[in-house]
Parts: sequence; C-alpha cells; structure tokens
Amino acid sequence: MQNIGLVTLVVREYDEAIAFYVGILGFDLVEDTVMPEQEKRWVVVAPHGASANATKLLLARASSSEQSSCVGNQTGGRVMGFLHTDNFQRDFQAYRDKGVEFVRGPNQAPYGMVAVFKDLYGNLWDLIGPAG
Repeated sequence: MQNIGLVTLVVREYDEAIAFYVGILGFDLVEDTVMPEQEKRWVVVAPHGASANATKLLLARASSSEQSSCVGNQTGGRVMGFLHTDNFQRDFQAYRDKGVEFVRGPNQAPYGMVAVFKDLYGNLWDLIGPAG
C-alpha cells in the first residue's frame, strides 16, 4: 500500500505562507522546524481535521531564481489543489469574509458544489463540497 505524504508548494516566504494557509484557510500547522545547516525551515500544513496519513503541504521557500519564477504558477495556470469540505457554504462564506479571491463559481457539478479560489500567490484551488 502506498500514499502521497507531502506535496511541495514553492512559496516566497515561510511566514506569509503560514499566515495564509493557517490564518486564512484554517489549516493546521503540523510542523515548523528550523534547519540551520541548510538555511531553511521544514514547514508542513494540512487541512484542519485531516487524518494522520492524509496528504499534507510542504511549504518550501524558493531558494533560486528558477524556483522563484514558479511561485504562483506551479501548474501553468491549471487548478493546483482540490480542497474538499464537509460544508461548502460555511467554508465558502468564511473564506470570502477573510478576503480570499474566488475566480469562478460557486457552481453545482455532478461531484458537488465547486468554486475556484486563488491562494496568496495566485495558484488556483477548487473548494469542493458534497454532492446534493
């Protein structure tokens, strides 16, 4: 059996990324470890209530001009993440109230309610609620 443990998200700065993902989206800060020998931090966040073996985000500060050029466009303009929620209206309204920019939706799709939002860098995310 296999699962994907972490997905890397290249960010400008750790603290601004934590402020968005934890402070705005309500993710949990799973780990924030300073690694002085590598001049970086190991910062892991996960949606609130995610199980221990759920896929988490590694917030990795860009450390080169090539990496910096990918911040905000890690998937070439496609939706990067799919955030599932048990209560679409609650989370959609909470995010809007906190200034999250929605660029599409909400719309009813066969798989549930969906709206597309931007993270602080411009990466696109689907917020998806249950069908019906």
